[in-house]
Amino acid sequence: MQVIRVVWDMFQNQILGMDWLKEIVKNALYTLGVDLSTRIGLSIHFFIYATAKIMILLSVLIFLISYVQSYFPPERTKQILGKYKGVKANIMGALLGTVTPFCSCSSIPLFIGFTNAGLPIGITFSFLISSPLVDLGALVLLMSVFGPGIAMAYVIVGLLLAIVGGMIIEKMDLSDQIEVVKKTCCSGSTSTLDFTKKERVDYAKEQVLVTVNKVWVYVIAGVGIGAIIHNWIPQNIIESILGTGNIFSVLIATIVGIPIYADIFGTIAIAEALYTKGVGIGTLLSFMMAVTALSVPSIIMLKRVVKQKLLFIFVGIVAGGIIIIGYVFNALGFLFV
Repeated sequence: MQVIRVVWDMFQNQILGMDWLKEIVKNALYTLGVDLSTRIGLSIHFFIYATAKIMILLSVLIFLISYVQSYFPPERTKQILGKYKGVKANIMGALLGTVTPFCSCSSIPLFIGFTNAGLPIGITFSFLISSPLVDLGALVLLMSVFGPGIAMAYVIVGLLLAIVGGMIIEKMDLSDQIEVVKKTCCSGSTSTLDFTKKERVDYAKEQVLVTVNKVWVYVIAGVGIGAIIHNWIPQNIIESILGTGNIFSVLIATIVGIPIYADIFGTIAIAEALYTKGVGIGTLLSFMMAVTALSVPSIIMLKRVVKQKLLFIFVGIVAGGIIIIGYVFNALGFLFV
């Protein structure tokens, strides 16, 4: 048992946490004469280390996930989802959204394609909720910062939100709220079942470049905000606003997160800095979920394919679920200490 613990700690600290990278950055800054005992020095160290770590993990994870994704083109996904009914269908919709992450330009055509193919609306919404909210990359990246407990909690509650949200929408019988939109195509919607191994590798490399090009600005912005929170804002101020002692902390985190246009990779540094300042785990989960699932740009995009009534219901269900999750996990925060 002790050996397993040692091996896991090494994996957690050196592979996921990249403590070796932290030391490299620290030594490089010492060599350049940067004083790491000052706020400026600590901020520079945090910014360089966190940015490099996130971009390295992001590139590796997107490559691996995209390689797996090449085996799940839209037609195959439809076939898999069509085999299930009831709650099992919602579970499969949520799980497929998790293991087959699609870019924003292809998630909406897939959503329309699923409904046009006759799949129940609840399944498609379970997929639509889980796709941006939870993926294997989020799990690994969260483990690198917060450890397995919080990472697994995020994934589990994200899946539950997708499953329950899809089930509620299915029960409300809102199929007539889907707009008739001509299906469009993009790189994520082409069939990839006949790819050779080399073509799958090339596809994965291409997705790494596309994803990094899309998110690097948000990663840098998130790390920059994280550096400011980590080294410049007093802990008592953060705790007074977002600490578990403030009954409105979850609500505030959710409202603040919605206008931010980013994904888990862009918010992880902010969440890490808030965590070190004493912000509750539930508040952090609510913030990250609001950013990834309910950003204003994603709502605007969704408005093009669903009618206003369904849009309001969708936002209400997801936002309500996020807030409930936040308060529950704040109450159970002692389990993650």
